[in-house]
Amino acid sequence: MPEPAPDQPPSSSPPGDGVTGAHDGAHAEAATVTDVDGMGAPAERLPEESLRPEATSSEATAHRAADAALPVRSAVTDVASTRVVVLGGGPGGYEAALVAAQLGARVTVVESHGLGGSTVLTDVVPSKTLIATAEVMATVTGSVDLGLRFAGAGDGTDAESAVTVDLDKVNTRVRALAHAQSVDIRERLEREGVEVLVGRGCVLAPDRVGVDLADGGSTELRADVLLLATGSHPRELPDAMPDGERILTWKQLYDLTELPERLVVVGSGVTGAEFANAYEALGSDVVLVSSRDRVLPGEDADAAEVIDDVFRRRGMTVMARSRAQSVVREGDEVVVTLSDGQEVRGSHCLMAVGSIPNTRGLGCEDAGIVLSDSGHVVVDRVSRTSVRGVYAAGDCTGVLPLASVAAMQGRIAMWHALGDAVAPLKLRTVAANVFTAPEIATVGWTQEQIESGEAQGEVVKLPLAGNARAKMQGIHDGFVKLFCRTGSGTVIGGVVVSPRASELVFPLTLAVEHRLTVDQVAHAFSVYPSLSGSLAEAARRLHTTPQLD
Repeated sequence: MPEPAPDQPPSSSPPGDGVTGAHDGAHAEAATVTDVDGMGAPAERLPEESLRPEATSSEATAHRAADAALPVRSAVTDVASTRVVVLGGGPGGYEAALVAAQLGARVTVVESHGLGGSTVLTDVVPSKTLIATAEVMATVTGSVDLGLRFAGAGDGTDAESAVTVDLDKVNTRVRALAHAQSVDIRERLEREGVEVLVGRGCVLAPDRVGVDLADGGSTELRADVLLLATGSHPRELPDAMPDGERILTWKQLYDLTELPERLVVVGSGVTGAEFANAYEALGSDVVLVSSRDRVLPGEDADAAEVIDDVFRRRGMTVMARSRAQSVVREGDEVVVTLSDGQEVRGSHCLMAVGSIPNTRGLGCEDAGIVLSDSGHVVVDRVSRTSVRGVYAAGDCTGVLPLASVAAMQGRIAMWHALGDAVAPLKLRTVAANVFTAPEIATVGWTQEQIESGEAQGEVVKLPLAGNARAKMQGIHDGFVKLFCRTGSGTVIGGVVVSPRASELVFPLTLAVEHRLTVDQVAHAFSVYPSLSGSLAEAARRLHTTPQLD
């Protein structure tokens, strides 16, 4: 796939994770689209009814026309003779390939950097591996409150001096795990009969793909069904260009061999907050530059307040309402100049200011595939683009920069294209997580939407300070919040702020997906003592006694 140019316009989607995340590939599991917080941008969530809210009216008109013109189900009648070509080997691409192969199609995946895409190689897998190491460090250093002592550390309570990190070994392990996961994915695809081409692909026509092979030469592929799953890359600013040594994107962090003495993180969305949290736990002095009033502006306000408070208590410098103007390197230092003229110095700077879809040079415009102003591929809820037979999934669509969403978009695309049973993507049932300490997990409607009247609901919030298991484990920060529909009591959303919130949110996700009532949740047994007991207690508190005439 042609390398996207760095001057491509940044996404105008709501801030959150550079995922991208990925995104990505979808980035960190977070339910907002791009993280441009450090340089300033509004924070909001994507509505269920509009997967591409930033699309222009002309794009929306074209998309509706395409939506009406295309059949509800695929016109494919002979799956065995159907040729599926997938551009991009991230979660959206390889999951789509597996579904297409399972249904009997002939499948080719084109990927230039390795199977798994940036999700596996440079985003989700590496970042969460690094964060897992940081969590262990935080647990060890916090264990003195539980009565543990460390020999040779003064009076035994100075755990931070007793336990240090070898970042070179940590990052070696991170890269090894990412590579192993990529190899596993390739082997799985090959076992299922999927052809894998290493190279860069571009769209020559809706039914033809050109590939520049990594080992030289080129080839052309016929495609009855084409899926674009090309992901995204970190946004770079002209006055803060990464050099890979001192000024870094999140993809370049894993080449560090020594722990940054003082790390300045520009951007307090999901990506910035996660890495700021991790490096502070590993022992770096961290400065977090945020253009907003608080960190994580796209998350639940109460949850973000907890993280902001935790960051400050642990010694992190959080510079709210501070917008970075430029970042330059001066020898072994970096200088971050803020819009008010103030300078912040550090040994390293992480730029976490969003991501840009990998669509430039892909050939979309020439093939008639509609892109948004931000360069994202416009898709509907079954992953169709504006061109018959062409689908898209993952970060290049800008729907949500989550690996889980990318994978589901890819599966839905193949189910639809190849005539299998399919249901449209439902964003309301997507669970997301911010991997800070404590974690923030969310699903369904938000409290902000309830308070604005967009959704009719009741809210209950239970601090974990009253949970017996939390007391035993020395957990002081966090809460469980549950939302139910007014009148019916149907669970419509929730927030969990706690260690391993990513695991605890699953019961709420099931409740939202299957439209369970708070009474049904409350009547299920929970273990005592357990953190999940707070979910049952929250449901019990939302019970309403029927009014008798």
